[in-house]
Amino acid sequence: MLRALSVVSAVCGLIIVASYLLTLDRAKDNRRLASERAVLKVLPGASAIKPWLALASGDVVPAGEGDPPPGAVRFYAAYNDKGGLDGIAAEGAAKGYADMVRVMFGYRKACQCIVGIGVVSMRETPGIGDKILTDKDFQANFKALDVKLNDELSALANEVKVVKHGTKAQAWQIDAISGSTVTSRAVGKGINEAAQQLLPRLVPKLDRLEKP
Repeated sequence: MLRALSVVSAVCGLIIVASYLLTLDRAKDNRRLASERAVLKVLPGASAIKPWLALASGDVVPAGEGDPPPGAVRFYAAYNDKGGLDGIAAEGAAKGYADMVRVMFGYRKACQCIVGIGVVSMRETPGIGDKILTDKDFQANFKALDVKLNDELSALANEVKVVKHGTKAQAWQIDAISGSTVTSRAVGKGINEAAQQLLPRLVPKLDRLEKP
């Protein structure tokens, strides 16, 4: 019996490993396609997309295959049909009510602001948490959300904050959805943390990304 159980366990282990390896490339392709669709949602005028890495050292380099090095931030440069830089897209993530809420946000240099968001993945309560996709007032927060840097270009001049519904008074604030405050705060926190990490490294070097 012990031998039989050992054989069965070994076969099951081989099947699991083989299944993982066989589906790994497809899973990576699906994640890449999901990210690209999210980029086009937040920067709809883009004709081409290229992934980059903002390294902890401050350098900005093209993203290669595999996982990025420690401390690096992956982002996407979006280009118009003439090859000019249309904007930057990056992911932000924070804990929501049920699980992590991952959003893609679009950034444009001209206004130094976020111009749109899209959800990459979430498992929030249907009809409540998913209002971040359907609530027009909430989406309006991201038509020109202020993420300017301070004079030293070392951090955001103002932290992106989620405020109680109906109390937004500043361009860097996000008006929460009534009844969905936890998910709203997850979106705000994810964007703030990602922008604080990425933009000080990226903004001084945006000219390097002008051509794909």
